[in-house]
Amino acid sequence: MKTLRAPLCGLFLLLSAALAPRASACSICRCGDPTFNALGATIYAPGQFRLALDWERFDKENGVSDPASGEIVGRDAEIENRFTLSVAYSFGERFTLVGRLPFSVRRLTSTDESGAVTTSTSGLSDPDFTALFRVWASPFRPGLGRRAWVSLVAGVKTPWGRNDLSANGERLDEHAQSGTGATDVYGGLSAVVQLDPQSSVFASFQYRRTGTNDYGYRYGRVTTANLAYERKLGRVVDAVLEANWRHAEQDVVDADGNRDPNTGGDIVYLTPRLILDLGGGLLGRVGLQIPIVKSLYGDQTERPNVNIGLTALF
Repeated sequence: MKTLRAPLCGLFLLLSAALAPRASACSICRCGDPTFNALGATIYAPGQFRLALDWERFDKENGVSDPASGEIVGRDAEIENRFTLSVAYSFGERFTLVGRLPFSVRRLTSTDESGAVTTSTSGLSDPDFTALFRVWASPFRPGLGRRAWVSLVAGVKTPWGRNDLSANGERLDEHAQSGTGATDVYGGLSAVVQLDPQSSVFASFQYRRTGTNDYGYRYGRVTTANLAYERKLGRVVDAVLEANWRHAEQDVVDADGNRDPNTGGDIVYLTPRLILDLGGGLLGRVGLQIPIVKSLYGDQTERPNVNIGLTALF
């Protein structure tokens, strides 16, 4: 039986990284493993394409600090709806390439003593490309196949998204831009263990080195770790329970190296997810990412994120 079992992300067991300190909104950072979320753990299928379409909703709010005094002088609330097309192809049993094309719709509401201003934007976000290379696998056994394997993961996020959106002749706030305007590189490890015909465990660890754009802005560098347990509940439904940990450094806001004190920190999400076998090689996915532990720098509020997607095998 060859179905795409989409385990997907998970928990921390790892360490934190650095911090540091200007004002502005904070980035909406992804948490979890988007490749395995959209395309599944059994991603090594020789000669097979996998196609996924996802809608994700991110919601957060943070304070805006005065650069001189450090006092909170306003608030920024950001909601992003992101639509992402993912395509994967496996070259043999050990190497898979994944490309992701995101489109972002954002609403940024900035509030200070003079009132609130809302900016709405949309445009192409930054495409990324990921390579997965299986470095170890357990022997093939009848019934379960290869029960476990470990993969190296490496990729690049391009600067091709819109980072020059403007209104009335002025460039909009960095967090209203669809793309970051910078190149990121990332790498890590992922592993899968098939416990029995009905259940499996997925884990991953990744570090992302973010780049600086032409305006001197650099989103905080990010470390993530994920752990997920998936169990088949019947012929149609799989249930997944994940934990996702993210540590992010503070954003660098200008060429002088000043940092936004209301960005970055540590967060852990608990993510329940359902996967529905719709037949004909088509899977439906729905998940809710709930923040349960937060140790964020400065004044920040992270709210639950939603993910709904479809995955097709052909």
